[in-house]
Amino acid sequence: MPELPEMENYRLVLCRQLKGRPITEVDINREKSINKKTEIFEAHLQGSVITDIRRRAKHLIFQLNTGNALLLHLMLGGWMYIGNDEDNPDRTKQVILSFGERKLYFIGLRLGFLHLLNGKELKEKLEELGPEPFDRSFTLETFQKRFGTKRGTLKSILIDQKFMAGIGNCYSDEICWQARLQPARKANELKPDEVITLYHAIIPVLENGIKFGGYIVNPIYAGDAKTGGYNNHLLVYDREDQPCLRCGTEIRKMEISSRKSFSCPNCQV
Repeated sequence: MPELPEMENYRLVLCRQLKGRPITEVDINREKSINKKTEIFEAHLQGSVITDIRRRAKHLIFQLNTGNALLLHLMLGGWMYIGNDEDNPDRTKQVILSFGERKLYFIGLRLGFLHLLNGKELKEKLEELGPEPFDRSFTLETFQKRFGTKRGTLKSILIDQKFMAGIGNCYSDEICWQARLQPARKANELKPDEVITLYHAIIPVLENGIKFGGYIVNPIYAGDAKTGGYNNHLLVYDREDQPCLRCGTEIRKMEISSRKSFSCPNCQV
């Protein structure tokens, strides 16, 4: 599932290519992927302009000049592609937004969604999300205070969107490796200095994820050489039986709360 770095990569690309452009046509091939009747959804979007594209947690928000917004969550298996009638993946597209000859294809939206919301609805939809890791207000003191109320595993806490927004299966393991902590450790077992180390591991891991285009490999457009580049820079995730990049010990795979997790049995404690 795309996490914060993947969605930020999408946001940057889409802003460059689609911001300020009017939607000239809307095609809905799966009504369950949207939240309104097809004809209503199409009527609201036709001719509207994308004035901004923001990210909140694992969502993208396409702000429209009408005051409404499109809220996107790709969930598991969802992705996007910018192309045209001659250049697009040979896959079923649930939703297609046209900007003249250029088109934005939404693919794999079986669990994901693209919802048209007004300002109030958008606020209500996102209000339970926790703070953004890159927000200036998410200080060490804030992290320590929020973390101090937790009793679960580090893995379950880091992927809890109400605790902190945007982190999922991959980057929770990467953060724990960077902090030299086992993802199965319980929060109330951590020493104060380990909590500080965990906090300081978050931003560098996410920054690298964004820098190298995330780990989801599907390209966003023809010639896209960046998306998925973080696969070549993974610290621990999906590296079962490979040597730890820090100490050489074989990486182990385990299951924590029904989620796969990877760690080094030697240098993570």
